[in-house]
Amino acid sequence: MTERARLLLLHAHPDDETIMTGGVIATYLARGVDVRVLTFTLGEEGEVIGSQWAQLVADGGADQLGGYRIGELRAALAELTPPGVVAPAPRFLGGAGRWRDSGMAGTPSAEHPRALFQASLDELAGQLADELVAFAPQVIVTYDAAGTYGHPDHKRVHEVAAAAIPVAESRLGRPFKVYESVTQRSELERGLAAVSEVPAGWRMPEPGELPSYPDDQVTAAVDVREVLPRKVRALAAHATQVSVARSRTEYALSNNIVSPVLPTEHFIRVDAGRVAGRIETDLFEGVAL
Repeated sequence: MTERARLLLLHAHPDDETIMTGGVIATYLARGVDVRVLTFTLGEEGEVIGSQWAQLVADGGADQLGGYRIGELRAALAELTPPGVVAPAPRFLGGAGRWRDSGMAGTPSAEHPRALFQASLDELAGQLADELVAFAPQVIVTYDAAGTYGHPDHKRVHEVAAAAIPVAESRLGRPFKVYESVTQRSELERGLAAVSEVPAGWRMPEPGELPSYPDDQVTAAVDVREVLPRKVRALAAHATQVSVARSRTEYALSNNIVSPVLPTEHFIRVDAGRVAGRIETDLFEGVAL
């Protein structure tokens, strides 16, 4: 009997799944892959764009942002899903609200007793190993050791994945293909060079301000041009966190720094099956189904 392809993406907060891997999610959903997005926190410490929902914030507000962002995540996943396919439901490690957004390093939120940054690695890894065994994906996407841009929760996701994956592999009796989501430097530079109009109040990034990896370190490149409209709509669904430019080819977070919507999503394969010098164009390359 043919086994169904299963892809698990690990993310820290709602919106990370679309920003980093929205194209891959949409691409593999269209291919009939069973895609699951596992988010570690509700993103309670996010900064809100605009005034409509500004009072939901944690710091001096109602502290209701996390619950609201579940709805944004659900809407974004629906936008990434093609017609006739059931959209992935939001899923959270330990259940919604079990661990809290840590905020940035050195802030009071990072010291919150429920902050992901404060949680026991053994407990987090145990929960993730159970998820991995229950879903049994062939492919896992996580973050690099730097946590993309240094956010404590992103770094924690990387650490938890590194601890949980060998445990789950032992329990399942087989390995996973494991990728870290990154941005390729030349692709980012091309995207920034193509920006023709900077929206009012936004600015272009300083050199090196947006994180990226040298091209020769990237080992997988998935062409997502066909699903970019879905990714853009999903970005717009995270309206408390993301603004989409009128061009639909750029977006910005609350810092108003221009980021291009790139036609390729890049990864570094980190499992033992990686072949030096090989650039994969399909995360399921070599998977027997």
